[in-house]
Amino acid sequence: MKIAPLIRQLIEAIGENPDREGLKETPRRVATMFDEIFDGYKYKSEDVFNAFFSSESDDMVIVKNIDFDSFCEHHMVPFSGKIHIGYIPDPHTKKVVGLSKFVRLINIFAHRLQLQERLTSQIANAIFANKELNPAGVMVVVEAQHLCMVMRGVKNYNSMTITSAVRGVFKENDQSREEFLMLINRNT
Repeated sequence: MKIAPLIRQLIEAIGENPDREGLKETPRRVATMFDEIFDGYKYKSEDVFNAFFSSESDDMVIVKNIDFDSFCEHHMVPFSGKIHIGYIPDPHTKKVVGLSKFVRLINIFAHRLQLQERLTSQIANAIFANKELNPAGVMVVVEAQHLCMVMRGVKNYNSMTITSAVRGVFKENDQSREEFLMLINRNT
């Protein structure tokens, strides 16, 4: 636990007493928390997609409203929100992937120091580059609130940042892109 002594120093640096009753175990607790929230560095995105299934359709598959939390690499404060993923299976193989794999993939990239723009691209690239799934197209939309804008600086409490990454047929086909956006914005 290399982090615990550093957290103790941080507590002292901000003017607190690390030996105070409520803070005695804080360095250990923070070190354990950091191990959990930054566990994305322990995994490779390539290892996530390991459950493929044959489908009768090559129609769009969407998983929306996937909750995530990450940490801004500029101020090391959280940002969190929802991620929506859509892909179109390979028209020849019609393979689909287990839906929980998207949550696992998101967690690998989100549990690192991040920029929302990079997170969005990393997710889209990992899905689009998968040779076994070989999707015809991928689209990812990330909506997040950044505490670096809420807690400090401009202190704007209601802003949302939206980023998107478009790959394959979604880039070339306005109708597919519009269908994806319409479906993720439906209330039901």
